[in-house]
Amino acid sequence: MAAVKVYGLPLSTCTARVLTCLIEKGVEYELIPVDLSVGAHKQPAFLAKQPFGQIPVLEDGDVTLFESRAIASYVSYKYKDQGTDLLRLGNVKETALVGVWAEVESQQYNPPISTIVYELVIKGMYGMTTDQAVVDAQSEKLGKVLDVYEARLTENKYLAGNFYSLADQNHIPYTFFLMKTPLASLINSRPHVKAWWEDISSRPSFQKVLANANV
Repeated sequence: MAAVKVYGLPLSTCTARVLTCLIEKGVEYELIPVDLSVGAHKQPAFLAKQPFGQIPVLEDGDVTLFESRAIASYVSYKYKDQGTDLLRLGNVKETALVGVWAEVESQQYNPPISTIVYELVIKGMYGMTTDQAVVDAQSEKLGKVLDVYEARLTENKYLAGNFYSLADQNHIPYTFFLMKTPLASLINSRPHVKAWWEDISSRPSFQKVLANANV
């Protein structure tokens, strides 16, 4: 039995972020499904691990963590001597740039793309009606962010430099779902962003996450 346990669902965006990181780092893990449909994430046993009642949660020995980006950073640091070097800890400048672009993902990229995915994907799964005005507004915001990415990726293969890092990896789950919608055009219309996306989404780590989820 793996020492690392992840409580979540394989294709929830935030769980997928953690699983991709674990695989990229070569860390064995056990995925423990949380049945959201019956409210398992709101039961006392789960709330003791995650007081906000959200997935995922990671347990690694006596360490219990929630918030997927924090978990990914922990995994990248604790297991820094194996798998892909996602933090570039041997180079202060590169480490700093990974931090900058990881923050850009969290603060600039995630708010509009997560809203778009909710409107175009999640609502449809539950028979809810898409609010097109929200989609249009968030698409404009995301487009402006992607214009910055296009300029950045004209100069570098990846966001933090000419190396794959956690800053790139954190983008994968939500962008995967965006690419299932008509707004994939936001990515495909920007050649350097498109090439970057095709590169990072084809990595064996994320492909294994999809395979394990039978996608």
